[in-house]
Amino acid sequence: MESQVKTPSVLITGGSGLIGKYLTSILLVKGYNVSHLSRSSKQSGNVRLFNWKPEKGVIDTKVFEGLDHIVHLAGANIGEARWTSKRKEEIVNSRVKTTGFLFRGIIENDIKLKTFISASAVGYYGSDSSEKIFTEKDLPGTDFLGTTCMNWEEAANKFMNNSIRTIKIRTALVLDKNDSALSKLMMPAKFGFLVQTGSGRQYMPWIHIDDLCNIYLKAIEDQEMNGAYNAVSPQHITHKEFVETLARVMEKPLFPVPVPAFVIRAALGKMSDIVLKGNRISSEKIVSSGYKFRYPLLEGCLKNILVS
Repeated sequence: MESQVKTPSVLITGGSGLIGKYLTSILLVKGYNVSHLSRSSKQSGNVRLFNWKPEKGVIDTKVFEGLDHIVHLAGANIGEARWTSKRKEEIVNSRVKTTGFLFRGIIENDIKLKTFISASAVGYYGSDSSEKIFTEKDLPGTDFLGTTCMNWEEAANKFMNNSIRTIKIRTALVLDKNDSALSKLMMPAKFGFLVQTGSGRQYMPWIHIDDLCNIYLKAIEDQEMNGAYNAVSPQHITHKEFVETLARVMEKPLFPVPVPAFVIRAALGKMSDIVLKGNRISSEKIVSSGYKFRYPLLEGCLKNILVS
C-alpha cells in the first residue's frame, strides 16, 4: 500500500492584509494547506483561522500541529498614523514581540518547523538618501526604521539559531490596485493632475505585489534560500521619475510646482522620512538565486495595475 504524501502546510500571520491575501491565493492554487492566525477562529473558505492575541500571550496551539512553514507578515502599518512615542512602540512591538511569541510557541510545543520567513523592509538600511546602492551585506541604519528592522530581523534569527531555515524579505514599496501607498500618490488625480513631493531626487524602491508574493513562494520552496533578501525591482527610479511615469500611464498632467518638503514635514512629522527620503537598493541577490521578475520596469508594472 502506497503511503500518502503529506500536503505542505503554511501558517501566515497578517493573512488578512494586502500581501497576506494575495499570497494566500497563490499558495491555495499551488495546493498548500494554508492557515491564518487571527483574533477570531473560524473557517474562512479554504483557509482555517486560529485565534491569537499575542499582546496577552494567547494562541491556539492547534495551529502548530503538522506545521511546515511560517510566513510572518503581521505588523502595524508604518504609514497609518504620525510617529508619536506610543505609535512607535506599537510599530516595534507588533513586529519584534510577535516574532518572539511565535518562536516560544515553536520551541515549547517541540514543532519540527522547516522554514520561518519574516517580512522586513528596505528601511533596514535607513532613510538618509545617498548615492550608495545598498546590498544585503550592508549594516542597518541608525534611525527609527533602521533600528526597528534590525530588531525585527534579530528576533527572526532565533529560529535560524535553532537550525530552522530562516529567510528575511526586505520589502520595498508594494504596488497593487488596492495598495494605499499607490492610492495616496494617485489621490490628486481626482483634481485632474498629479504632484511631486520634495526635491524629487529621492529614490523610490518598489515592487509589484505579484513579484513579492512569488518571492515568498520561492522562499518556501527553494531550500537554498537563507538569510536576508531585498524584494525590490531591478529598476532604480527617483520619486520624480516615478510620478512622471504614473502621470504618463494615467494620462494626467503633472502639476508644475512640487509640494515643498517643509509642508510634508509639517503634515506628517518624522513619518515624512518615508516620503522625502529613499535609497537605491540592489536586487542582485534574489536575481542570482534564480528569481526572474515579472515586472522589472515601472511603466509595465503600472500598466498592469491600472490599465489591464
